[in-house]
Amino acid sequence: MKRWYLLYCKRGDQKRAQQHLENQGVECFYPQIDVKKVVRGKEKQVKEPLFPSYIFVRFDYEQGPSFTTVRSTRGVVDFIKFGARPHEVQGDLVYELKEFEKCCEDEPEECCVEFESGQVVKINSGQFAGVEAIFHQKDGEARSIMLVKMISKVVPISIENEALQAHA
Repeated sequence: MKRWYLLYCKRGDQKRAQQHLENQGVECFYPQIDVKKVVRGKEKQVKEPLFPSYIFVRFDYEQGPSFTTVRSTRGVVDFIKFGARPHEVQGDLVYELKEFEKCCEDEPEECCVEFESGQVVKINSGQFAGVEAIFHQKDGEARSIMLVKMISKVVPISIENEALQAHA
């Protein structure tokens, strides 16, 4: 049965690793989003990885390539593991990421949700996943500062904007 796993790749070698993995019959997903960057003094729309240096792969290690074969692929450093075995990624998560990437291609302005100071938000990923926080201010283009109550004290933390969702 095919399962999803997460690979850590050498910096800048994700596309090479993806090509070599696909040649071995491994399904790959390398989520990218369009961002505006200033290139040679002009604003330009470029694709950037949503998770730099990481590739989601789907394969059946019992019938297809082994973990060792995949890990030894050019450009791949190793699997993301918990303990000795590679950790299986939920298929729902990969599906949601594919939907998010598709949404960003269709309607890029919908991907960047703007929050107001004092607004309650929910953190969807990272070490603070599931925690409610109060939006404080932007911290650059990709991050925001949140106020989180921890041990009866309000602490400011910086979180990636993709991890935030407006609280219902």
